[in-house]
Amino acid sequence: MNAAQRRERILTRLNSAGAPLSASTLAAELGVSRQIVVGDVALLRAGGAQIDATPRGYQLHPAEKGYTGILACVHRTQEEMRRELYTVVDQGGTVVDVAVENSLYGEIRATLNLCNRYDVDNFIRQAADAPESLLSRMTGGVHLHTLRCPDKDTFARIHAALEQQGLLYRKE
Repeated sequence: MNAAQRRERILTRLNSAGAPLSASTLAAELGVSRQIVVGDVALLRAGGAQIDATPRGYQLHPAEKGYTGILACVHRTQEEMRRELYTVVDQGGTVVDVAVENSLYGEIRATLNLCNRYDVDNFIRQAADAPESLLSRMTGGVHLHTLRCPDKDTFARIHAALEQQGLLYRKE
């Protein structure tokens, strides 16, 4: 199989996958190294493919549907982060990404796509193993989340629940 065929196969696998696929999984299926898959995905993205890199692997960008909104949140502890993320997914939302403002780089954004407690627990576990990697550490816990919700009412419920818990950022 040549490189073009391999990249087509990667797109086909991502399209049919029900969950993100790691570069290692794709590499094993294609009989190439993980680095080859990472390079192929970079070329596919450069060519316009909407591939998201999540903590659990690659996935095709989900079609925009429902309501999408952004909330400014703040947490200082791992337990507050867990409560924040659980609140979103328990109310029916998906945490699409996290973003922070950096004085040198401007906005830094990372894809999360957390849509249930299992996803959140995996993310929290990874964060515990590499706490210095959390973007919110650069900003004293202040960060933005893009949320995808079935409708605007769901977003409003999430907003209210986070506000009640003191997890929304309020500029003083």
